[in-house]
Amino acid sequence: MSTGKILVVEDDRNLLDTLKYNLDKEGYNTVAAVDGAEALDIARLEKPDLIILDIMLPKLSGFEVCRILRKEMPIPILMLTAKDEEVDKVVGLEIGADDYMTKPFSMRELLARLGAMLRRAEMLKQQLTSERKTLKIGDLEVDIGRHQAFCRGSRLDLTPKEYDLLVFLATNKGLVFSRDHLLDKVWGYDYTGDTRTIDVHIRWLRQKIESDPAKPEHLLTVRGAGYKLEG
Repeated sequence: MSTGKILVVEDDRNLLDTLKYNLDKEGYNTVAAVDGAEALDIARLEKPDLIILDIMLPKLSGFEVCRILRKEMPIPILMLTAKDEEVDKVVGLEIGADDYMTKPFSMRELLARLGAMLRRAEMLKQQLTSERKTLKIGDLEVDIGRHQAFCRGSRLDLTPKEYDLLVFLATNKGLVFSRDHLLDKVWGYDYTGDTRTIDVHIRWLRQKIESDPAKPEHLLTVRGAGYKLEG
């Protein structure tokens, strides 16, 4: 049986009931909200381990909820969108969502992704409590013990997934990783769909760590192979 508390934010009552039924059946402790304002209140009160967040919500959109929560707590967020539009996916990832699914979706796939996201979050939590080290790559510094990163002396404002990606690449300085490998290692599951998730995070990470993102010196593209971090 699975464990963990999951907040489901969905204004479609039928889908909400279906999600809650299946999550409860899997052994999760499920709480629910039907609009963005209620989602914020419940998230702050219940401190869930993961949030399933619809984009189209009354009062506050899923984008707004995600943006606010990202400033307050490092909770994994899976966003749901009814439209198979690239803009929705990209905006969700840019503001800090860890993953997204397009409706309609397979309940089996949803449960698999949730399990992988929760395992990844727990692994990172254990890593942070067991490790007290700082990684330095040129003018980049990643303080794993404090869960912070700095560039040229200034603290970086990173989303949780940007931080995870930076830590992985910094830990493996100089090694080239394909998009599929990064999805597997950083997102925590074998991703069978669009690998542009990686490109979005690489682009936004470059905006934060490079003096000139158009001419990166740290986060490099290796044509036909993937990405690597150099000092």
